[in-house]
Amino acid sequence: MDDYQAFVDKFKPKRTTDDCYTPEAIYDAVRDWACARYKIDPGTIVRPFYPGGDYQTADYPEGCTVLDNPPFSIFSKIVQWYEAHHIRFFLFAPGLTPFTALKLAPTITVLCVGVTVEYENGAKVNTSFVTNLEPPDIVARSAPELYAVLEQTVKREAKKKKKQVRKLAFPPEIITAAKLSWLSSNGMTLTIRREQSLYIKKLDLDDSEKSGIFGGGLLLSERAAAERAAAEQIPLSARERLIVRGLSAKSRGVEKGGAA
Repeated sequence: MDDYQAFVDKFKPKRTTDDCYTPEAIYDAVRDWACARYKIDPGTIVRPFYPGGDYQTADYPEGCTVLDNPPFSIFSKIVQWYEAHHIRFFLFAPGLTPFTALKLAPTITVLCVGVTVEYENGAKVNTSFVTNLEPPDIVARSAPELYAVLEQTVKREAKKKKKQVRKLAFPPEIITAAKLSWLSSNGMTLTIRREQSLYIKKLDLDDSEKSGIFGGGLLLSERAAAERAAAEQIPLSARERLIVRGLSAKSRGVEKGGAA
């Protein structure tokens, strides 16, 4: 199976930092923060980086600001071009190598944030930012406010994407490989004999969505089911057993008093 998956993966297009199309929620969070800090009118924002686009021939109205996620393979060249043409920008940048842009554009400011963002193509990229909107004497700085906003957005979006796995509570006469693995991980021993079990893929339920057993399971005899129940019992400590006996005695006393 692993060999087949490796074979299939060879034909999948490789993900690069040039294909990192920014999720809307991530972009909106960065845009709102930048607009508030630098007094940018959202209506003047230009986004020239899209499939088939050419940032050098894009329309840049007077007073506009480029706020976008450019291809990282030519990142320094892009920054240099914007600086040479006196175009305001706030750009997503590779979080581990943002200083490389300083070689071609020594007057920009690097905002080191370093939040790992999962882009729409599935690539996870350590992300920071560069801009020419900061005072020219500032070469680099941390941005804790932007970090907090971006990190919160990343976590919120990840939670939305997380698949909710449907968990079914099977009767003791059904056991799955996952349950047996759980017993192993908790130091519990259970042996199921062939003549006391039958492999099944689903239960005889009217609701087909609930009847399926992922990976199949074993239908157990009454004896095997009882052995399974015994194996799953976690022993109580001596102190806990004393408490149980005390509670039982108290319960019996209450019952006798009520009967009287």
